[in-house]
Amino acid sequence: MAKLTKNQKLRAELDSEKLYGVDDAIKTLREHASKKFDETVEIAMNLGVDPRHADQMVRGMVSLPSGTGKDVKVAVFARGDNADKATAAGADKVGAEDLMEDMQAGNLDYDRIIATPDMMGVVGRLGKVLGPKGLMPNPKLGTVTPNVEQAVKDAKGGQVEFRVEKMGIVHTGIGKLSFSDDALKANFEALTQAIVKAKPTGAKGKYVKKVTLTSTMGPGVKIDFAEIEGA
Repeated sequence: MAKLTKNQKLRAELDSEKLYGVDDAIKTLREHASKKFDETVEIAMNLGVDPRHADQMVRGMVSLPSGTGKDVKVAVFARGDNADKATAAGADKVGAEDLMEDMQAGNLDYDRIIATPDMMGVVGRLGKVLGPKGLMPNPKLGTVTPNVEQAVKDAKGGQVEFRVEKMGIVHTGIGKLSFSDDALKANFEALTQAIVKAKPTGAKGKYVKKVTLTSTMGPGVKIDFAEIEGA
């Protein structure tokens, strides 16, 4: 019989039905952490919604107070002064028709795409390219805005988008295991509260069904979501 590794033994000892407080969950993830790289801490929230219905879609933006620990690549569609401001704010790529053509050629290695309102005629031609990737600028998410400078700073500073998947799950990263416990907890609270506040009008019954915290290589740890205000 093969000998279990230390990590496998720890996983085997986990009670799959136990509900953890956030502090204990983070501690448990650290016990299973890889020594080879800095793992991403991720949250999955199972919601009582059916996103096939427009009135049950859950989507929004939230700024994580401790950042994401990730280098976010941002492209901006803007001209003139706005283009200069976007560049100064740290955008990775700024342009107009030239940027559109670059994206049409398949260069879509961006985490966030921002546009000024006057550029939406150009951006609109990329709907079939950006839409399926969830990258289409959207005024409701603050990615179509005249204030591209602030939008770029927000994207680079820890703002993340959350969006419910077809099975009713919101899944996103909230930082790295190298973050302090307080930093991860602050990000956890900011994200979960934003999702609770984004409860759609069409949601019926229990809204938050299950919350799981995990890391890139670690086990899934179930969270006692009674701790989440409004859930």
